[in-house]
Amino acid sequence: MNFELKPLTLVGVANEKCDVLVLLVQQDFKPGKDDLSLLVAQAVKAGDLGANSGQMVSLYRASQANAPRLLLVGVGDGKAKQVRTAVVSALGSVKASLGKKLVLAFASAAQEDAVRAAVLAVADATYSYTHAKSKPEPRTVQRCLLAASNASELSASFDRAVATVLGIELAKEWANRPANHATPTHLGLAAQALAKMPKVSCELLGPKEVAKLGMGSFMAVAQGSDEPLRFIVLRYSGAAKTKAPTVLVGKGITFDSGGISIKPAAEMDEMKFDMSGAASVLGVFRSLAHLQPAINVVGLIPACENLINGRAVKPGDVVTSMSGQTIEILNTDAEGRLVLCDALSYAERFKPAAVVDIATLTGACVVALGSVRSGLFASNDMLGNALMSAGERSADLAWRMPLDDDYAEGLKTNFADVANVAGRMGGAITAAKFLQRFASKYPWAHLDIAGTAWKSGAAKGATGRPVGLLVEYLMDQAGTK
Repeated sequence: MNFELKPLTLVGVANEKCDVLVLLVQQDFKPGKDDLSLLVAQAVKAGDLGANSGQMVSLYRASQANAPRLLLVGVGDGKAKQVRTAVVSALGSVKASLGKKLVLAFASAAQEDAVRAAVLAVADATYSYTHAKSKPEPRTVQRCLLAASNASELSASFDRAVATVLGIELAKEWANRPANHATPTHLGLAAQALAKMPKVSCELLGPKEVAKLGMGSFMAVAQGSDEPLRFIVLRYSGAAKTKAPTVLVGKGITFDSGGISIKPAAEMDEMKFDMSGAASVLGVFRSLAHLQPAINVVGLIPACENLINGRAVKPGDVVTSMSGQTIEILNTDAEGRLVLCDALSYAERFKPAAVVDIATLTGACVVALGSVRSGLFASNDMLGNALMSAGERSADLAWRMPLDDDYAEGLKTNFADVANVAGRMGGAITAAKFLQRFASKYPWAHLDIAGTAWKSGAAKGATGRPVGLLVEYLMDQAGTK
């Protein structure tokens, strides 16, 4: 979908030819003398359009607009949350008749965060997954014009929102694909496609290269599958080579059966989403290529399947990680941390300013935080606070979780340096404590997105989170507001 931002008064909005016009009416709206303003004033006076966000009046071929369908939608105080709720509700009500061109207009001056929310809401409400369908139904809306009287002040926020949409939709695309259409090899090809964009490069490592590096933990997970592993190294070079990069590490388990510690059959299909961390890294690089900030970023994706064959790793096996630490694998379904730990060791070679890993890591995090906030663990308060702030501003929320050393007690074992699981209690935290052992040489944060990376039920599908949070954080690091 093509987005455009245009400075228009309500007279200009009314004259804009389109299939659907959605007018977002803030509670402080002061009507002018034009026909569209008078229509809004009448709806407010009649009590049909009040201050409540999402309250809506729908008109067909109203004389006040050059559009077959006109929606007047209340957005309360015009803040981001109210705007997002209102836009999703409005577009849902006319989803079958959206047409090719949509105009989304603010009746009063718009706020920067509201513009971002509007763009993201339009993209989310009109998204359509088509891959692997014999009769795909693609998104009907091809163009969305965003209009506001103060549009000239909003261009930076608008551009960042559009770039974030590009990243989110790439992340959705790959996370939504079935595992036989999104193997480690396929992910490698997707990364190579990104390398055709400005300032992005890609290196792919296969089984031989990974073995040479000594990534015994990563290889142990991959050995249960006939699909060859891939270790993907993406680089975005937007600053001088001397500037330390931020490293993003995305868990790339393209399907997770649980291995010998096999998962229950119910909803196991959703384990195609277990590479959502990897998908989010791909998405962030797509956004960076569009925005081109003055920053260096490295993306690391250890990609493999966690399946069962005669070579599959067994509970009780001990493997040697790239760091030299030995790991007793007590549960083969705790495989994400096993691929991530070697990637975290590999990250040391970049002498990074910070490392953030992103993973659908634990069901315990879903129990703790549900689907609203991602779990955030950070060894460095400055990094943790920056990520929290980026999440709040991007509406891609996280919640800071503890990293007390006492939580690591359960990872002790008589047979190796560390076990890959502790007890049931505090499972998201003990998983983070395991990863922290391999991230001691740089500021490190871990985002557990097990509850936020996808939705189940009738709306089953990837969310593209936390691309929004990460793009906001990286743009902050680049000094771009």
